[in-house]
Amino acid sequence: MSKNLFGMIPPILTPFREDGTIDFALLEKEMDYTLGAGVHGLSVGGSTGEGPTLCDRELVDLITAAKKHVSSEQPIVCGIMRTCTRDAVKAGLAAKQAGADAIMVTPTAYNVLVPDEEGMFAFYNTLSTEVGLPIIIYNVIPQNTITPKLFHRLLEETEYVFAIKQSVGGVPALYAMKMECGEKGTLFAATDDMLATCFSLGAQGAISAVVSAFPEYSMQIWNATQAGDWDTAMAIQNKLYKPWQCIAGNQFPIRMKYALKIMGRDAGLCRSPITHLSDAEKREIEKAFESL
Repeated sequence: MSKNLFGMIPPILTPFREDGTIDFALLEKEMDYTLGAGVHGLSVGGSTGEGPTLCDRELVDLITAAKKHVSSEQPIVCGIMRTCTRDAVKAGLAAKQAGADAIMVTPTAYNVLVPDEEGMFAFYNTLSTEVGLPIIIYNVIPQNTITPKLFHRLLEETEYVFAIKQSVGGVPALYAMKMECGEKGTLFAATDDMLATCFSLGAQGAISAVVSAFPEYSMQIWNATQAGDWDTAMAIQNKLYKPWQCIAGNQFPIRMKYALKIMGRDAGLCRSPITHLSDAEKREIEKAFESL
């Protein structure tokens, strides 16, 4: 790896206009805002950025935009969310050509096309061989989870799989990865409301939507844990817990964008069909964010 991939890497929201195109002016404002908090890199095209709705050309455009804002030490991670090996490789090569430092790849998601563990090993092994970029497994698909045993095998038998972003299963699943793999591989936390807890169990960073929503608070958690100040880290985690509950869940990007609007940040619209947020949900978010 040409750059260190660790610490707090916010998955940037993708601001869309009413016609569904990307609003790059708003995107770059979000990038500057999060980088201003001292985060360690940027991730584009993930779940927070509505990655499954993005074509390869748009991923390239997002990477190109990010390159203008990060320093030479800050990595760019590109999300790859595709339904077959061929398309994942194609997107990975496009991301590499555009200048991404790593790709973060979900397992395939469509129910009746979920492979067994040998199929998923072949999927990531092919990406490693044909793309040749550091690979973070984004373990987020409930019907197609990457087990600790399979992750361990991928670490040992592929050249470029080096990390996992542990989302599905929460804290217990992250701990299971740590117990299986020990010091091998890098663990990125994605349990947004329990980052300090994840760091206490061995996570070496977070690629987590909460870092995009609250980059300053998230960096305070990171800095406190690195200094061994667990009381401070847990106090901030506790402070963010209830507000985050109003954002998490299905179609969370639209709730997150509304929360950012309350805080004075314009992250644009979501891409159709994620277009509706009820008045009741808006009031709930407004109430939860009063304390912040």
